Amino acid sequence: MSAPIKETAAIPDQRSVDKRPARAGERRGEGVVLNAFSHGFLAVWALLIVLPLLWLVLSSFKTDAQIAGSAFGWPGNWSFDVFTRAWEKGIGDYFLNTVIVLAFSVPLTMLFGSMAAYVLARYEFWGNRLLYYFFVAGAMFPVFLALVPLFFMVKRLDMLNTYQGLILVYVAYSMPFTVFFMHAFFRTLPTAVFEASILDGASHTRTFFQVMLPMAKPGLISVGIFNTLGQWNQFILPTVLMQPQSGDDPERYVLTQGLIQLQQQQGYATDLPVLFAGVTIAMIPMLVVYLSFQRQVQAGLTSATLK
Repeated sequence: MSAPIKETAAIPDQRSVDKRPARAGERRGEGVVLNAFSHGFLAVWALLIVLPLLWLVLSSFKTDAQIAGSAFGWPGNWSFDVFTRAWEKGIGDYFLNTVIVLAFSVPLTMLFGSMAAYVLARYEFWGNRLLYYFFVAGAMFPVFLALVPLFFMVKRLDMLNTYQGLILVYVAYSMPFTVFFMHAFFRTLPTAVFEASILDGASHTRTFFQVMLPMAKPGLISVGIFNTLGQWNQFILPTVLMQPQSGDDPERYVLTQGLIQLQQQQGYATDLPVLFAGVTIAMIPMLVVYLSFQRQVQAGLTSATLK
């Protein structure tokens, strides 16, 4: 009889054992280098954004002599009189005009854009993709190419230098991006909830407003912030559409036009602190809005990917 074969434990190859820690260490080293590079890049990017804003606000508290003597020096007198002067020179009226326009244009953009995106994302019909690509193409169309026909169209409707004319143009201008963004978000929402509401007897309108729209709240906040920023800082459209047509027409300039108007009114007698104060007044509301809804914006941008 042959002797029984003894089972021996397999001895791992020493070379493979030595390679594992080395590879793990290399991966950790690469991760550290990548994290250091990404954090350094973000820190530099943050400085490039924060430092000009800080310089702008600090320059509002300086005098013309201090700005001419040392543009990067510290203010010598912390007085808010310059903001009062800027407000009285027309920034208050320009600010009010901008608020009036955005109070109607942003909600209408969100309403019509979300409704169109919901229908394109949830209902199959002939021409669905064609309409979707039509909106996408509108987002890529340069607004400069449409200024001349847009001017004559608004003029024919007798809406030049009117709030309603600029509101309608803002809504049409922001619709493509809103539909593109919300279309992708509505497609990520669970279909079971939509089907359950239909089976319970809810109409399509009630399903949209009471079921699907509340579920899309993060996306609505995100695209609403983007539309607010874009319409608040819009310059070319109000420059073309908000010009007085006669000497009797009132000036309904928005903030972007008002800042240019404020600079032109000064002529050779420059008052740089007033200009800096006007830009600060125009900038602060958007900073407050973005910082207040920063978490909602991040949630809206990442929710579609996480789902």
